[in-house]
Amino acid sequence: MRTRLTDLAEQAGVSTATVSRVLNGKPGVSAQARQAVLTALDMLGYERPEKLRMRSAGLVGLVVPELTNPVFPAFAQIIETMLSDRGYTPLLCTQSPGGTTEDQYVELLMEHSVDGIVFVSGLHADTTASKDRYHRLRGRGVPLVLVNGYAEGVDAPAVSTDDSAAMDQAFRHLYSLGHRAIGLAVGPTRFVPSQRKRDAFVSLLEKHLGATDADAHVVSTLFTVEGGQAAATELFASGHTAVVCGSDLMALGAVRAARQLGLRVPEDVSVVGFDDSPLVAFTDPPLTTVRQPVAAMGHAAVSALVAEITGTRAARAELLFHPELVVRGSTGSAPAAPADAPVAAAVPAAR
Repeated sequence: MRTRLTDLAEQAGVSTATVSRVLNGKPGVSAQARQAVLTALDMLGYERPEKLRMRSAGLVGLVVPELTNPVFPAFAQIIETMLSDRGYTPLLCTQSPGGTTEDQYVELLMEHSVDGIVFVSGLHADTTASKDRYHRLRGRGVPLVLVNGYAEGVDAPAVSTDDSAAMDQAFRHLYSLGHRAIGLAVGPTRFVPSQRKRDAFVSLLEKHLGATDADAHVVSTLFTVEGGQAAATELFASGHTAVVCGSDLMALGAVRAARQLGLRVPEDVSVVGFDDSPLVAFTDPPLTTVRQPVAAMGHAAVSALVAEITGTRAARAELLFHPELVVRGSTGSAPAAPADAPVAAAVPAAR
């Protein structure tokens, strides 16, 4: 018992006396210290004492498209943690090609009488998919929250990353490094985030580089390493010295494409990702990327859902969260241009 108390205290950063108080359900412990001890119990693999197992306030469904893209486990973890902190039991539903569909998961969740559902990058983000499924859920009084993919007309709060701001940050960074041949590798444009990225990027091309042929600078493919590799191969082959990608996985594919073409990153070409997924700081080279504010978005999504569940109507206007450019080793100065090449004006500062 003493060893366990010591281990838990060290992991939680509190005294053994505090750990003892928490385990025995005694008062005099702050909420922050209590949560630290509970987290330490879970991380060290100890089973929580019966008295510490809170009765669930209800079940909440969490539907994500898949777990191969690291950003989705990141969303799932933060949303599940915040739901648990509020006493709700999250039911995670993940999809895979050929497996259980979103609609099938929803049927299962309804059979379990969930109090609400959070959808992350689901069919609500697909402009070609019917929104009737969400209207039916709302007609049954089920609270919903939509993450990354605003669906106009659906009676539910929506939380998204500001894709336009993300493209602006990535573009300006590359432009400041001297790049004038900048391409975009993005996922299928039937998805709202891809559409927004493409539209913002094309606008930047026209405004700052005078480029009017968007198809020559934008390649739509899959949100995968292979998709990024295929798109970047096309863009690098057509003379682009920098590529902005719609996900970190695509960016890793772009780095692979550059190397297969005999190009160095960042000496010959630069690559920017999107998400700031776990571990991309440790790739070779470490990936420059635009970070989604996952924690803030997860907090907002859970707060909105709990408000809806408890009878307080949350705002229906889409909440846009500002991303952050994280500069690492995959971007560098553009290759030296010929001596007779014109010098472009600097991009004005963002207002």
